[in-house]
Amino acid sequence: MLILLCRHAQAADRDPTLFPDDSERPLVPKGRRVAERVARRLARRGYVPTAVLSSPWKRAWQTAAILARETGAGKKRRVAAPALAAEPNVAQLADVVGTREPTEVVALVGHEPWLGELASLLLTGSATRLTIDFPKSGVVAIEAGAIGLATGRLIFMDAADG
Repeated sequence: MLILLCRHAQAADRDPTLFPDDSERPLVPKGRRVAERVARRLARRGYVPTAVLSSPWKRAWQTAAILARETGAGKKRRVAAPALAAEPNVAQLADVVGTREPTEVVALVGHEPWLGELASLLLTGSATRLTIDFPKSGVVAIEAGAIGLATGRLIFMDAADG
């Protein structure tokens, strides 16, 4: 399967008055535009997710909605995955992703530093062996038979250009 690790798009600045709960910060218009552009680029390359698993935090959930819509995956393929709003737990994420066919594309939408650590775990087996400059709206594509330590092969990185 192809795993698309997708960082959420640019969100509103942290403001405890407006957003006492940081998980409620929404995307800003520029973030939406960049996320749309990145998703359309993925679709043009033929990377249409069969599943879009997202952190339930508002900015990631909104990014996942854009990804599902702009790639043509459809909103029914977007599913909340609380495991994507925490430090990466490979076993838990493997359960969430489940068994997939080799041709499937699974998007995991979440946050830094956790997505960068997950990429390092999938590629090297260590959360700290590989450091990735993972910008907002960025995508890291990893080919793997299953979610597991050092099971992946880097296919590409799209740094968004936002």
